[in-house]
Amino acid sequence: MSAPAEIMAVEVDDLEDLFEHAPCGYLAAGADGHITRVNSTFCKWLGHGKTAFIGHRFQDFLNIAGKIYYETHFAPLMRMQGFFNEVALDLVRADGSPLPVLVNAAERRGESGNLRFIRITVFNASDRRRYERELLDARRAAERANAELLELNQTLERRIAEAVEARLISERALHQAQKMEAVGQLTGGIAHDFNNMLAVIVSSLGLLERRLANGEDVSRFVSAAKEGANRAADLTRRLLSFSRQQTVAPEAINANQMVADISELLRRTLGESVQLETVLAGGLWQVHADKNLLESAILNLAINARDAMSEGGRLTIETANCHLDEAYAAEQAIASGQYVMVAVTDTGTGMTPDVVAKAFEPFFTTKGVGKGTGLGLSQVFGFVKQSNGHIKIYSEVGHGTTMKIYLPRFYGAPKDSRPQTSDHLALASGREVILLVEDDAQVLSLTAQTLRDLGYEVIGTPNAAEALKALSTHPGIRLLYTDLVMPDMNGRALADEARRRRPDLKILFTSGYARNAIVHNGTLDPEMNVLQKPASMQHLAAKVREIHNSA
Repeated sequence: MSAPAEIMAVEVDDLEDLFEHAPCGYLAAGADGHITRVNSTFCKWLGHGKTAFIGHRFQDFLNIAGKIYYETHFAPLMRMQGFFNEVALDLVRADGSPLPVLVNAAERRGESGNLRFIRITVFNASDRRRYERELLDARRAAERANAELLELNQTLERRIAEAVEARLISERALHQAQKMEAVGQLTGGIAHDFNNMLAVIVSSLGLLERRLANGEDVSRFVSAAKEGANRAADLTRRLLSFSRQQTVAPEAINANQMVADISELLRRTLGESVQLETVLAGGLWQVHADKNLLESAILNLAINARDAMSEGGRLTIETANCHLDEAYAAEQAIASGQYVMVAVTDTGTGMTPDVVAKAFEPFFTTKGVGKGTGLGLSQVFGFVKQSNGHIKIYSEVGHGTTMKIYLPRFYGAPKDSRPQTSDHLALASGREVILLVEDDAQVLSLTAQTLRDLGYEVIGTPNAAEALKALSTHPGIRLLYTDLVMPDMNGRALADEARRRRPDLKILFTSGYARNAIVHNGTLDPEMNVLQKPASMQHLAAKVREIHNSA
């Protein structure tokens, strides 16, 4: 054999070996579709000898679904375009098990265009099919997990909402209970003060009665009795601020004056073992907040400080003007600018960082069972935030704690909330008729006489029904002066009905309570005229005159 022939023989052997043992199956089919040649790889995959394939069609070795799919889709496709690529089919092995494959097929034509044979290339897709199945299973598992997570989130949200609602109800109840507890703590000291005030009133009235009988000057006894009564009324209002659900009635406040006003109350609360000091800044700016709630916040802080000084100590209340810069404000999520600071500092046990971090959480307390509700600081925090302010705790274990409240500076006109001491009385101007409604007979009689002494004509009625009858029969009535809390129909409902009948009628409410009948969304209606009981003759005269003179 010549050298070229030997080289040709070697190349043919190599090509034959490559065909037989390629990593894919090779088949050749004639123009009629019957297999004429198949490689060993394909035979090994299906477990048949070569003779089992020769003379058969490729689709004869597909499963039933594959046969139908091949005849209806790929045989027509082959006739139209002469090839198809990567068609996923399942062959059937000799043992009946399926073999996933990817099939490529292409026609080979001669120069004249006649079909010589069809070349079929088959790739084992077992691994690919397994990966696809695993991916599909993983996707389904992920979808199930996602659905379960969504259902869990919905359930959790509902459970959280229910828990929050239950906690809010409990918090409101405990909030009220804490106020009543504070009243109990203050009772001893306040009873002493109240008895002193009553002693002044009773003694003055006794001397007044005796000196009147002798025709002597009694003006100083009258003044002493009025002063004692005013002090008693002021103390009663402070007690009511603890025992009722407080409404939000913001006003311009001078924190220095407020601290001075409650200093005696604080001393009674703290007891003899705690020394109270106040450091009040000169030229202090005003704030705009609910005065009762601010007083309650300071009292809460003072009571906490007292409890931290079981063996006594010093409590310092300090006020100052300050500016919170943008960097600090951004860190604390508040507005930068000018603030009034009210700080309460004690020399007690102090708090650890962990306790400081939880101090404002509702129901959190470091006190023993039955010694605290855990709501005091959370109430202070809520009030400060409601007032657009900020509160900060500075504490060191063994040295004490400082609680700093920052409230925004108020730029409005100052308001003098102290009682007017002028003896001038604003009297009636001409014939002015007042419809007075009061369910307490004695209060009705005294108030009616006071108004008559001021020059007004008064029609007194004990309830809303009688008042509406009087309104219909006396067209000259210009002002309805009604108690707020009454049986059957309260003062607000009476005023609404009276206004419906007489739109030009002026209204003045009076009450010893800040009850919900005059509350709208937590804030007193700005158009409501309210005179707090008990009112002095000067206050009553001024308020009635003010309303009559209003447009």
